[in-house]
Amino acid sequence: MSSIYFDHNATTALDNRVLDAMLLWMHAQSGNPTSRHIFGRSARDAIEHARAQVAEACGAYASQVVFTATGTEANNFAVKGIAASKPTMQILYSAIEHPCVSRPATTLKRTGYTAHEITVNHHGIVNIEQVNLALTQPTSLVSVMLANNETGAIQDIAAIAEMARNAGAYMHTDAVQGLGKLPLSFTDLNVHAMTISSHKIHGPQGAAALILDKRIDIQPLLHGGGQEKGLRSGTENVAAIVGFGMACELAIANLRNFSSHTQALREQFEQGLKLLNVTIFSKQVARLPNTSFFAIEGIEGETLVMALDRKGFSVASGSACSSDSTEPSHVLLAMGVPPDLARGAVRVSFGTHNTKQQVADLLATLAHEILRLKHLTSIAA
Repeated sequence: MSSIYFDHNATTALDNRVLDAMLLWMHAQSGNPTSRHIFGRSARDAIEHARAQVAEACGAYASQVVFTATGTEANNFAVKGIAASKPTMQILYSAIEHPCVSRPATTLKRTGYTAHEITVNHHGIVNIEQVNLALTQPTSLVSVMLANNETGAIQDIAAIAEMARNAGAYMHTDAVQGLGKLPLSFTDLNVHAMTISSHKIHGPQGAAALILDKRIDIQPLLHGGGQEKGLRSGTENVAAIVGFGMACELAIANLRNFSSHTQALREQFEQGLKLLNVTIFSKQVARLPNTSFFAIEGIEGETLVMALDRKGFSVASGSACSSDSTEPSHVLLAMGVPPDLARGAVRVSFGTHNTKQQVADLLATLAHEILRLKHLTSIAA
């Protein structure tokens, strides 16, 4: 039985055109990009071409793109690197951040920094008034994600960035989920640093970037040979970076189609969910077009995910990067969702290749499995 993939916020399949671009740097002899001979110069040219492609995709200059291996690394780089460049002041982050932002921030408390969590409302939107109040204290960094990986809720990053700048703080946004799904402009967002990642847009795993305002003070996490302008030492993964660049080019060309196609699928799906008596989270605010996060009271999300998997549908119960945790989603708890309901959360994230028929099939199977699981629960009770 073939399985249908509805977990595109976790990762995406490698596009064949991306693979073709990468294979040129995987089959033949490739030089170290720091080498002066023709092989090294060719590798360097390929990296710089990819850097320009990435910059174009997110409204930045090529000189602002610093390649990393993962979004996690880029987020750690932003939080720790900016903190290290300033006195031990306050760091602000939202209650719905990915752990690769919140954990570095709280870890810095060991060295004298203060890490303060900004609350969100019941829709998952950051409380702007609390940000403003918190910024009355000396602050080195504010980090708020552009779009949440679970609910899909989109934040007003430009407004928060303006507040941070006025207070003399640097502003970082994790835009990993926004790239390829939303029009993305580093300049318009008005931030100092922005994280993006390749494998969310049909590029290879193992390539990401931190987009940096060139005037920012930031200390590297990795020291060595001085690659990436001295900000991220280590021999570059040429094939992965080339793939990242190609994926960015393709994602921007497909942006309008992705948005309209996946939003239509989401609307079809959520119309069907209305008949199943479910709670849809962040439904009243702007969301990523492809994302639906919902829960059925009395049914564990993990149980439903596994039941759907056995029927050939791959969905998620939350963030794939936090799958080692059995606790309810920290995002939903921050939104004030009761823990019992939060444990029932399931995320469906659509992609370009999903179809209306697949959504109809998912809804039919979901209805059947909900009835089955509720019946089993009633028997057990």
